[in-house]
Amino acid sequence: MTATGTTEFDRATAVAPLGDGGWEAACDAGWWAGRGPNGGYLAATVLRAMAAELGDPAREPRALTCHYLRPPAVGPMRIDVAVERSGRAMSQLSARLRQDGRDCVIAIAAFGTDVPGPAGFVTAPPAVAAFEDVEPARTAARSGLSMVERFEVRPALGGAMLAGADEALTGGWLRLADPRPTDAIALTMFADAWFPAPWVRLREPVPAPTIDLTVHFRAPAAAAALEPGEPVLAVFRSTTATGGFFEEDGELWSRDGVLLAQSRQLALLAPLARAAA
Repeated sequence: MTATGTTEFDRATAVAPLGDGGWEAACDAGWWAGRGPNGGYLAATVLRAMAAELGDPAREPRALTCHYLRPPAVGPMRIDVAVERSGRAMSQLSARLRQDGRDCVIAIAAFGTDVPGPAGFVTAPPAVAAFEDVEPARTAARSGLSMVERFEVRPALGGAMLAGADEALTGGWLRLADPRPTDAIALTMFADAWFPAPWVRLREPVPAPTIDLTVHFRAPAAAAALEPGEPVLAVFRSTTATGGFFEEDGELWSRDGVLLAQSRQLALLAPLARAAA
């Protein structure tokens, strides 16, 4: 299967061509989040297949949106990719991740080159303690979240998990435990790698399955320039939880203050009794 490296993450998101836009993949049990695979992990796998199908390294991923229909089980998956349109500077692709003939993820993405713009402006990153000054979080034993072992997490922003905070804001330094470059595939994974922002307002964890996830890739050149294993500053916040749904906005920053990616997702906030039903 094709991958851009030999790390555990690359192997878990690898794809192989089947012809006519089809790509073979495998759902890896090492990237589980509760009752199914993590949404960012599936999105990263889909994006890898889309980039491989486009086959144009000059056109970087600019936006990816995934809708999650059902979680795949551990084992073989198929991703069918179509190039919907390809113009002078942009290409739009769609993809369906399937298992046993059933759709699990439907995605659409835009790839493109830099274009001249009439304006340029940026915001400032949040002020947090330096990576080296923050202690790594400890992984809870038998948490049921196999994917947490694949990351080094150093909380540096917002309330503590399950502390009953007044604001759903959380974040800190984040990197894969197995160092690799910070490309769009990794940023897609990072966009859904932190615990849900509403958990800082709660007193006990509840399932928070993703309904849809969008990632905007803002600085491909800056991301590519980072050394393998360089941490990113991840910031996640939610302002509204109602009717069992919440939104979460995310930002991924480089250490020197470059906004690498933004994300937004809608997710469920399901009571434990309902989730177990």
